[in-house]
Amino acid sequence: MKTTVKDLQLIQTWQGASLIVPLSPSEAEEVAELKKKADEGKPLQLELKLVRKNRSLDANAALWFLLGEMAAKLRTNKDALYLEMLGRYGVFTHIIAKPNAAERFKAQWRTVKDLGEVTVNGQTGKQLQCYFGSSTYNTLEFSRLLDGTINDAKEIGINLISDADMALMLEEWGK
Repeated sequence: MKTTVKDLQLIQTWQGASLIVPLSPSEAEEVAELKKKADEGKPLQLELKLVRKNRSLDANAALWFLLGEMAAKLRTNKDALYLEMLGRYGVFTHIIAKPNAAERFKAQWRTVKDLGEVTVNGQTGKQLQCYFGSSTYNTLEFSRLLDGTINDAKEIGINLISDADMALMLEEWGK
């Protein structure tokens, strides 16, 4: 079951806290069925998180179309080019991994730059710059990736998206 709510109540008691979530009648029926399963000893999983705007499928489609056109002109594949664009314009974090775990760690990320060995508190490790995949990006982060890719495409003579079209696409994305 997945629902969006705007009004939650958190009631503090001496034993902890209780959460009151307003539900529609059909949602209440579904929760009642889940409660029966929980009463039978089956564990339930509950996730609460802020609602984020999803990026526009049009913006994502434009990125991949553009990567395909660039890949054809550069005689490479769009997946390799995508990783290159992540490395130029993507969102990353720095991580220090034990030297024997660095290669395994690199496999868990979309793309990774090895920044070399570092010593922290007498321990030697590898500093890695790890890039998140664009499916995790918010509007601003994806806009930066798309804008950088469009500029790179223009540099090699591919101009498929006008500035006006990009502005419209990003405006639609924010809705």
